[in-house]
Amino acid sequence: MKIILIQAPLVWENPKANRNYFEEKISALTEKVDLIVLPEMFTTGFTMNPKDVAETMQGETIVWLQSLAKATNSAITGSLVIKENGNFYNRMVFVFPSGTIQCYDKKHLFTLAGEDKVYTSGTQKTIVNYLDWKICLQICYDLRFPVFSRNSEDYDLVIYVASWPKIRTNAWDALLKARAIENMCYAIGVNRIGIDANGYEYIGHSQAVDFLGNYIQEPIETEGLFLVELDPEKMLETRQKLGFLNDRDSFEIENR
Repeated sequence: MKIILIQAPLVWENPKANRNYFEEKISALTEKVDLIVLPEMFTTGFTMNPKDVAETMQGETIVWLQSLAKATNSAITGSLVIKENGNFYNRMVFVFPSGTIQCYDKKHLFTLAGEDKVYTSGTQKTIVNYLDWKICLQICYDLRFPVFSRNSEDYDLVIYVASWPKIRTNAWDALLKARAIENMCYAIGVNRIGIDANGYEYIGHSQAVDFLGNYIQEPIETEGLFLVELDPEKMLETRQKLGFLNDRDSFEIENR
């Protein structure tokens, strides 16, 4: 699978400017890819002002994503602020080339920034089936909670989209490797760069890690589009040779 990671300096609470930025970058692609990954809250930055920027699942950004996915014949994923049934969600959407959408609402809301005070937590894990790949969708702070991402579904790839600040970059790097190793899967993390309206600095470190913890794409600190290619056969061969997943603990997660 060919995947593009887009590491971008987001314009604060300006969906139109951010859509224009991503459309320009994606339209300039000269190679056909299967999946394009955008950061967390890619239309606004990590805002705690959902009332000012929230959209619906019939809104402008969703329609734009569907149009772009169809035009490029590529799937696109990333998270944005969605209002639904009177609640606000940090929602990761996975838009298929056909325009069909699957969603994941961020379960672990970042209490340090008060995200839990203004957004509603998701309760369901989402596994997307795409091109014979099983893909687990996760958002930023979810990275710190391995029980929720435990590979009980034999998924092949876990994707974390994020607004992860520079000050905690070491944790981002270490935890992405850990999630790949413990789940014997590929792990991709796409983070933003730049400084947001609250003065937090982001240096990206978007990356791709294989099932043994080796870098396919080493952490990046520059703005840009980065292509990675994942080989399912190597992963499956390693799982058969090293049957670590056969010894997984069985458990159920209690939603609270």
